[in-house]
Amino acid sequence: MSRTVRAAAAQIAPDLDSADGTLARVLETVRDASRRGVELLVFPETFVPYYPYFSFVLPPVQQGPAHLELMQRAPTVPGPMVDAVAGAAREAGMVIVLGINERDHGSLYNTQLIFDADGRLLLKRRKITPTYHERMVWGQGDAAGLRTVDTRVGRVGALACWEHYNPLARYALMAEHEEIHCAQFPGSLVGPIFAEQMGVTIRHHALESGCFVVNATGWLHDAQIRRLMPDEKLQGALRGGCHTAIVSPEGKYLAEPLTEGEGLVVADLDFALIDKRKRMMDSVGHYARPELLSLAIRRESAATTQALQGGSFDDC
Repeated sequence: MSRTVRAAAAQIAPDLDSADGTLARVLETVRDASRRGVELLVFPETFVPYYPYFSFVLPPVQQGPAHLELMQRAPTVPGPMVDAVAGAAREAGMVIVLGINERDHGSLYNTQLIFDADGRLLLKRRKITPTYHERMVWGQGDAAGLRTVDTRVGRVGALACWEHYNPLARYALMAEHEEIHCAQFPGSLVGPIFAEQMGVTIRHHALESGCFVVNATGWLHDAQIRRLMPDEKLQGALRGGCHTAIVSPEGKYLAEPLTEGEGLVVADLDFALIDKRKRMMDSVGHYARPELLSLAIRRESAATTQALQGGSFDDC
């Protein structure tokens, strides 16, 4: 008998003045989604306290104050922010995937957190390679969190933004039989072409992996854009690029993608569609050729790797 999960992706704006303000928006959105029967909720990339938009529009010599402010506001794991979201997940009986700027002593990381419906933090993973301007802000992640986790709604995996252009990173999750893939992008960045590329990317992953994809992008209001970039000629760099959507294993949208404004995209995921897709094409099963092609993954955390001269590898 097939099961169905109600999923939602949030497209909302952060509070650029307060980490607590952004956290309040997270908790408010959880309550709203709970009233709509949502069992899985995905937030945008590094939503708490906010994505480092400044790094895309300011030259490096001018980024110091904004970078320092972000560091001072960034949450730690564990910490009060984690406790608050865990409590909200537990109260709502909801699986929550949240993107944060994680502070670890003197470094910041693009981190994805997966909370189970009982409030347990099942996974903390860091984006393995920050993209372009992001390398001025975040450190590099590792493969310790490049895995799926079993949650109340099914087997869940997550990647951030252009990690979806790394086919080996995606295959690492596919090899662990991902059922729901949670994708996170910043939103309000680059322009319409970013949204178009995002749609292609998430639909391709759904087709290739035979899983559902729940994708969340952030949103900036006009006043926030003007504040981040007073020069009208450069404000276009902080517009567009929003494509909050839910895709089936057949590559079909299960609800109309949200490209403008704030809101929730909600859809019911019928797990029978996974079998329907994989009967035809299972990239890590009957369609794979492991005797010809394989993937080696170094699973140690970065801290452990630095302390070792060698390490073990997992083969997929």
